[in-house]
Amino acid sequence: MKKSILYFFLFFTITTYSQKILTVKNAIVLFEASVPFFEPVAAKNEVVQVALNTKKGYISFEIPMKKFQFERSLMEEHFNDNYLETKRYPTATFKGLIEKFDLQVIFKTAKFFLIKGEITIHGKSKNITVAANLKKTKEGITLLSDFQLYTDDYDIEIPFLISNKISKTVNVTVNAFFLTKSTELSTLAISTKP
Repeated sequence: MKKSILYFFLFFTITTYSQKILTVKNAIVLFEASVPFFEPVAAKNEVVQVALNTKKGYISFEIPMKKFQFERSLMEEHFNDNYLETKRYPTATFKGLIEKFDLQVIFKTAKFFLIKGEITIHGKSKNITVAANLKKTKEGITLLSDFQLYTDDYDIEIPFLISNKISKTVNVTVNAFFLTKSTELSTLAISTKP
């Protein structure tokens, strides 16, 4: 009986620690919703949290919406107060799965993957599929993705008076760098399962 219990705990420990969770607290998300001939509508957020389960390929993002920085403070104010209502919806999230993810096939040359999951912005959720490139460096793994979102999908209302100055198609760029070291599962603040 004691041997059975010992084997169970040994198996549980090996299983738990064989699933590496890599985390990032400073991933970058950029977005642009500019229209030609008008002032650029673009912002950058450098405090995005990401968790990646390197065994299963689960990936999760938590984006503090108030941390998007614009060139003009008035544009930032409108973004927070009127469009994204960041007091009511302080974070956007993405939980998904990197299809056919395998650490063994990621090298110095970028490899293409599809990521499928659910994104929640402004209290509205939508299933999306985005392309991403992953590559290995001396220190870790870099993930880079460019994709588009549509304001109407997330009930983001753009006032009629300025609707010709802001695109409803938003170009998004994500850049995350994971140091290749393990993190204890209990220290994660965000979910690693879709």
